[in-house]
Amino acid sequence: MTAEHMIIIVSALGGIIGGMGMGGGTLLIPLLTLCTGMEQHLAQAINLMAFIPMSIIALAIHKKNGYVCFKQAAPVAFTALIGAVGGSFAAKYAGGYVLRACFGAFLTVLGVVQMAKIIISALREKKKRNKPASNEINISESR
Repeated sequence: MTAEHMIIIVSALGGIIGGMGMGGGTLLIPLLTLCTGMEQHLAQAINLMAFIPMSIIALAIHKKNGYVCFKQAAPVAFTALIGAVGGSFAAKYAGGYVLRACFGAFLTVLGVVQMAKIIISALREKKKRNKPASNEINISESR
């Protein structure tokens, strides 16, 4: 199998995972670097270029459905733009190893946060299920 075939397969897997709600880049970037030997800079560039058309389509759909408030989104977008420009300059001067380490640390933190959210949510659900309803009579209290 050629490198081009691997890139197509890995990109398709990243797109499928991205369509399921998880960011496709969390899978696409590691697969591109590990399976194809691609440099981290190039893998991240491919991920960002794939993100642009998807985000434009998603924005159009959300705007059509009335889910976008540009007044509230403008400060967030401005801050994200500043961060993106700063991050691109930092990435330009960072080596591939530094980028891989930073991305790996980011994915680790993201995984821990998601796992904590799931555990907290499960504990809350368990607490709700074990809590008696307010209209139920507690036999020990009625005696």
